Amino acid sequence: MSLIQQLVLKSLYVVARLKYPNLRKDLPYFVRDNYYCKLVQGRYVVQDYVLKKPYKVISYHGEFDQELRYVLPFAYWHHLNGTLQKTIGAKNTSDFYFFSSNHEERFDKRVWTESYAHYDVPNMTHSNSYSFRKWAPVPFKEHYRNEVFVFDKPILLIANKYNIEWDQPPINFLDIPTLEQIIQQYGDRYQIVYNRPLPTQIVQDNSETLQLNEHEWLRKNHPGVILMDDLYQQYCPSLVRNYNHLQLMVYANCNHFISMHGGTAALASCFGGNNIILSDPNWGMEHHFNEYATLFPKLSGATILHARNRAEVLTYLADKY
Repeated sequence: MSLIQQLVLKSLYVVARLKYPNLRKDLPYFVRDNYYCKLVQGRYVVQDYVLKKPYKVISYHGEFDQELRYVLPFAYWHHLNGTLQKTIGAKNTSDFYFFSSNHEERFDKRVWTESYAHYDVPNMTHSNSYSFRKWAPVPFKEHYRNEVFVFDKPILLIANKYNIEWDQPPINFLDIPTLEQIIQQYGDRYQIVYNRPLPTQIVQDNSETLQLNEHEWLRKNHPGVILMDDLYQQYCPSLVRNYNHLQLMVYANCNHFISMHGGTAALASCFGGNNIILSDPNWGMEHHFNEYATLFPKLSGATILHARNRAEVLTYLADKY
């Protein structure tokens, strides 16, 4: 990092502290980085708004959550603007970048610290000062809507997770008793589709996936629930190219989601409809910056219902579903 860049970042930190004096002391760093990301875009004014020829190469293999929130909308904006030249991502990401005529799957693993190097992508950090000038929602639902994953009842998609979070045991997840309650109450009204990818089905980052042992429990006790894992075994590779492709196709036909904090919540927010997000307010930055009311709805126009615990998930289901 150059001396000039260090001085600019220090100055922007002071601005963030003065503008948001009530933020917790570690949070202005996120706002500072967001300011700097937007400042960097000044380098590309002529290329983006005058010349408007393909030049932008966007490479990313950090956290999936940030890719959905920031990188993909930035790449799609450049596609619409006529300035996207190439995208580079992790294995099995081509279907997310369907709009890119030149996408390379270069990386076999996601590295969460890699996200901090992307000052060249606007809105790359948590913030209460997002700019949507070079940000466009990717039309996943319109592109992947299909007649294959259509059932007699509307889909209620449960996008669960069970992995290490912030170096802690699992925090945001639906346990088996809660799953039992949801299935008993809503199984007659909806075709419940359960999604928790296995470690072999998606590219992992630093969040180790643990065993919840719910897949076999569901198959034994609730055979009417459709498991994404079973759909994957049935349709890959005859219809779907990989697990991400399957998720995009099934999600595109759904308007009712329950999802968990992180990439699970971000993906479900890209398909419109209603998305109940289980996110403990004691962890993560989304709560401090009110992102479930500002950023997440913009991903597709979805209605975001932030549940702070499992009881609130059930309350939102009763009220909205």
